[in-house]
Amino acid sequence: MFGRRRVASDRDLATETAADLAAEADGGATGAAPAAGPWDMDEPHPDLPRVDLGSLQVPVLDGMDIQLVFAEQHGAWVTVRHGLSELQLQAFAAPKRDSLWDDVRAEIAAEITAADGVSQERAGPFGTELLARVPAEPGQPQSGLRPVRFAGVDGPRWFLRGLFSGAAADNPAAAAPLEALLREVVVVRGDHPVPPRDLLELRLPPEAAAALEEQARAQEENQQDNRFAIPPNPFDRGPEFTETR
Repeated sequence: MFGRRRVASDRDLATETAADLAAEADGGATGAAPAAGPWDMDEPHPDLPRVDLGSLQVPVLDGMDIQLVFAEQHGAWVTVRHGLSELQLQAFAAPKRDSLWDDVRAEIAAEITAADGVSQERAGPFGTELLARVPAEPGQPQSGLRPVRFAGVDGPRWFLRGLFSGAAADNPAAAAPLEALLREVVVVRGDHPVPPRDLLELRLPPEAAAALEEQARAQEENQQDNRFAIPPNPFDRGPEFTETR
């Protein structure tokens, strides 16, 4: 129903047909393209080391920093950094038979225009993408524009949105490592009912949550043992998975 996790357009089908013909001309037996993600938890997918963040299982690759961010006004998202590039990931519930990306892409474009930015659609490795230039400082058009790139993947009862920024927004070589990571993300929709467009739950991996609980318990015991103990420095760097408010 979803093909490679997206609804194929006429242009996509033409591209795939051309690719099949080229593969056959090169000696390919069937011309079938290899399967690629992002993956649904219930379908066969490559066995790679991944960090379990609830609705998203993100591959652990060399040179990449993975963070789980919570923000009161914007929900939660996963940030993956590689060099001067960044990829933000969010997974949403979706209807069983309908895709969201076409509508969401149009809404994002309208928001960018309202914020004095510019955007245009283009074909990308995950289907139709939105390439945009948005104010460097939100709400401050005079701050200049910076490039960003939105990709969307429609899956079985889920929708995955990726936001590329930094060098990956307009440099294909810089984007390639993060695109490879996105292809190996596994989405865990779960069986519980979630209204379409609601964020799917993200949470700390069990080992990180246990480490934070242990750290808090140790600090509490230390303060009870020594009433003159110096409180922890709130500016010390904490675990890799951070929370911002």
